[in-house]
Amino acid sequence: MVESLRFRDDTPPDEPAVTLDSFLDQSNASAVRIEPGEDVRSLLPLIERLRLVEVDFPTFRDGRGYSAARILREAGYTGELRATGDVLVDQLPHMRRVGFDSFHPRTPLDGAAVERALGRYDYVYQAAADSRPPVWKLRHG
Repeated sequence: MVESLRFRDDTPPDEPAVTLDSFLDQSNASAVRIEPGEDVRSLLPLIERLRLVEVDFPTFRDGRGYSAARILREAGYTGELRATGDVLVDQLPHMRRVGFDSFHPRTPLDGAAVERALGRYDYVYQAAADSRPPVWKLRHG
C-alpha cells in the first residue's frame, strides 16, 4: 500500500503547512494548506516564498482543488503542490495534469493500481500544466 506519492527530485519541505490566514500573516512561512473555498489567488503576490502548497480534498466529489492547482501553475508556481485528503487512485492522472506533483491520500493506495492509473492514457486532448503535447499537435506538428 502506498501512503504517499511524490513526483519531484528536490528535497521535500520539512516545514508543516499552515492555514492560509496564518501564512498571509507571517513573513517566514513557506508552506500553506488550502481548504475548499479559499482563494489561492491571494498567494500570487507571495508565490516566490512558497515551497509547498497542500490542497485539501475533503471528499472526492469536491473539485475546487483542481482549479486551485491550475491557478497556481499558470501563475508560475514551481514548488511542491500536494493533494491531501480523499484522493482516489482514478483521480491521479487528472490531478497530475493540473499540476499536482505529490499526494497524501487519507486512505493508502494500492501501488499496482497507481501504476495502472498513471499509465492508462497514452495521449491527451488539451494542453495542461503537465506540458504533455495534445494529440492534435502530434498529428499536425
